[in-house]
Amino acid sequence: MNDYLVKALAFEGQVRAYAVRTTNTVSEAQRRHQTWRTASAALGRSITAGVMMGAMLKGEEKLTIKVEGDGPLGHILVDSNAKGEVRGYVHNPQVDFEANENGKLDVKRAVGTSGTLTVVKDIGLRDYFSGQVPLVSGELGEDFTYYFVTSEQVPSSVGVGVLVNPDDSILAAGGFILQLMPGTDDETITKIEKSLETIPPISKLIESGLTPEEILVKLFGKEHVKFLEKMVVQFKCTCSKERFGDAIVSLGKEEITDMIETEGMAEAHCHFCNEKYIFPKEELEEMLKETK
Repeated sequence: MNDYLVKALAFEGQVRAYAVRTTNTVSEAQRRHQTWRTASAALGRSITAGVMMGAMLKGEEKLTIKVEGDGPLGHILVDSNAKGEVRGYVHNPQVDFEANENGKLDVKRAVGTSGTLTVVKDIGLRDYFSGQVPLVSGELGEDFTYYFVTSEQVPSSVGVGVLVNPDDSILAAGGFILQLMPGTDDETITKIEKSLETIPPISKLIESGLTPEEILVKLFGKEHVKFLEKMVVQFKCTCSKERFGDAIVSLGKEEITDMIETEGMAEAHCHFCNEKYIFPKEELEEMLKETK
C-alpha cells in the first residue's frame, strides 16, 4: 500500500480530521539516515505529525518543525509542505534503548522531557509565523497536541506511532489529528473522548492493514464522517548538486581557490536526506570562472 493522507470533517463539520499512513515515508528516512529503533520512532513520529500539519497549508506554503529536547537524540528537524512532501533528520540517529515499562520504544528517554517544540510556517509573506511551546512529555504525540492547544488555540488530539522491526526496518507508521471547531457541542466532545480512550494505538491499526479512511471511521463512526480529499505522501528532499554548486559559487573566488589548492575537490552534504555531492577540481575551476 502506498502512503497517503485523507482530510475529513466529522459530526456535521464540528470536527476537522486528518489521518495518514507513513510507513514507506518513514522507511525512506530510516534507510537514508540509518537510524536505530528508538531514533526511528522519534523521527517517524515527527515526520508523521509534520506531513499532517503540512496538509493544513495551501499552495506553496511550507513549514519547519524543530524538536529540541535534553535527551541523547539531540534535535529533530522536519520540513513539510502542502503537497504531501516531507523530509527530516535527527541529530544523533544511532540511539536505542530497552523497551519502557509499557513494553514500547522509549521515545521519551531518547527525546528528553525538558526542551522546546518550535513550528515555523512560511506562508509566502515577508514575516514568518512562529510558535514555540515547552515539551510536556517527550512522547511527541502529547507535545504536538499541546502545541495546537497552546500556540494555535485549537483544541486537538494528535496520535502518531511507529512500529520498528528488530532489524531496524519500519513495520508500520501513521497518525491522526482531530481538531474541534468553535462551538462543538458537549455530546460530540464526549463521544470523541470515549473513542480516543478505547481505540488501539495508531501504529497497531496501520500494522493490521487499516487505511487512513478506516481509521477515521473507527474513531467517529461511518455515519459521522465525510471525506474531503486524498493526498499522496512521500519523503522528498529539495536538495540538488546544482543548488549546492550555486552555494559554492556564492562563497567567492578566495574560498573556491582555497578548496582547489588544499583539497583539490569539495564535498557537500545534505542533512535532511543524507545525500552527498562531490565537486572535483575541474568543476571547481569552472565555478571559479563564474565568480565575480
